[in-house]
Amino acid sequence: MEIYLIRHTAPKIDKGICYGQSDIDVQNSFEDEVETIKKNLPETIGSIAVYSSPLVRCKKLAQCFSKEITFDDRLMEVNFGDWELQPWDAINEDDLNTWMGDFVTIAPPNGESYIQLSERVNTAFDAIVNASGKDKIIVAHGGVIRAIVAKIKQIALKDSFNIKIPYSHVVKLVKDDKGIHIKEGLILSECN
Repeated sequence: MEIYLIRHTAPKIDKGICYGQSDIDVQNSFEDEVETIKKNLPETIGSIAVYSSPLVRCKKLAQCFSKEITFDDRLMEVNFGDWELQPWDAINEDDLNTWMGDFVTIAPPNGESYIQLSERVNTAFDAIVNASGKDKIIVAHGGVIRAIVAKIKQIALKDSFNIKIPYSHVVKLVKDDKGIHIKEGLILSECN
């Protein structure tokens, strides 16, 4: 079985704004980005089961691959709580530094920690992988895909931002009798 993890295209939001589960639309470059993504997918795309975050930046992309999509809230990006749609430089510096010091276990006010995201995402991923034997596309977010790849590669969550997932990026996984493996699309930066 092949599984394609696809990050949504560029969102229509100013740089420097904190967003996670806010429902942000896509940039005008959407159509061009979709064409680039399709070059990294098999020609038999119509027969692949498609799963997606329900947020519009993922939903629009998923609809380019199939009319039948399973939307799953567990595939949504991290919830930044009270920080959603705030400029990063407007967030209380002490709160931000505390969170950045341990983003794996500390959540923003009224939000969720990265370990909470990882647990819900990987529960969803396991269910998707174990559903029918069809190949699969999962359209999701950078944090979601990092959490999946980190689990597969046994990378500590605190180091998972060394996994680079640009907008419109495709990571191809293969599931065989030995487990799940990354076949293409893994970009790692140097660990600190």
